Amino acid sequence: MGAINPTTLDGAAIDGSGAEFPAVLTPQEPASVAAAAAWVGEHRQPIQDLLAENGAVLFRGFGLDTDTAFDQFIGAFDWPNFTYAESLSNAVRRNRTERVFTANEAPPEVSIFLHHEMAQTPIYPSRLFFFCEQPAQSGGATPICRSDWLLERLADEAPGFGAACREKGVRYSQTMPAADDLASGQGRSWASTLSADNRLAAETKLAKLGYEWQWQADDALSVTTPVLPAIRRLEDGSHSFFNQLIAAFFGWKDARNDGQKVISFGDGSSIDSDAMAMAVAMAEDLTVDLQWQQGDVALLDNLRVMHGRRPFEGERRVLASLVA
Repeated sequence: MGAINPTTLDGAAIDGSGAEFPAVLTPQEPASVAAAAAWVGEHRQPIQDLLAENGAVLFRGFGLDTDTAFDQFIGAFDWPNFTYAESLSNAVRRNRTERVFTANEAPPEVSIFLHHEMAQTPIYPSRLFFFCEQPAQSGGATPICRSDWLLERLADEAPGFGAACREKGVRYSQTMPAADDLASGQGRSWASTLSADNRLAAETKLAKLGYEWQWQADDALSVTTPVLPAIRRLEDGSHSFFNQLIAAFFGWKDARNDGQKVISFGDGSSIDSDAMAMAVAMAEDLTVDLQWQQGDVALLDNLRVMHGRRPFEGERRVLASLVA
């Protein structure tokens, strides 16, 4: 299949240093699933280097057409699996294989705002894969945004907000339903989220994680996280706006949750809505929409890149897999 072959994607973002985002890899000749997996095995380190430099890599034209083909492609990287079952994700998902699951079961009209996967929890993946099994009839793009670029803009234009995020950290509050709520992007039940089949098991796990909690009359469970970082130092010495603030503030709205009440700074002080609106506007300016084609695979550095989901019409099947 040849060597690493970065190509240009329409709509790619360019930062001040000229780096293109995302990087796009295409085979030099039509690929079978077996050939694609073998090629990944041979080029694992260059791909990892490209990801570290860029934050996101799109594989297009590699001949993947099913969830099992996607699973085989992921396996070629030989990275540790981060299972949905062991995660504290608040999204309802359905496993296809041990490594592969649906990205989110929320209704198509629901926007999923930019976020780092599971940054609202103490346990989160380092990288994530997405695979387009079936693109939507219209809409359904996956927006992606470099959080290190966003943090640089915040430091210049909203230094007080950036400093508060850095110094205080954040806490997230959420009410989880007793049973999965498919109408919500945050509808995973507490039993599934905590891998607990009774209240005592749930409380034991929450206590180990440093959470506060309160049971509701309808058997829903309200929880508040310990203080978590809002800004994270990366391996190359740069920093990213690593949190769930945008998604929580603007997207955690359902029968149990109000986005403006679910987040606070680590000291309990409120987060200014104008500052959040500014952060969203800056992020949107830096965002690239991945317009899915069937068979596409996107690999994201979860510590550097946020992602979301645009509303859509028609059937859309985008699958995901996480790396520990």
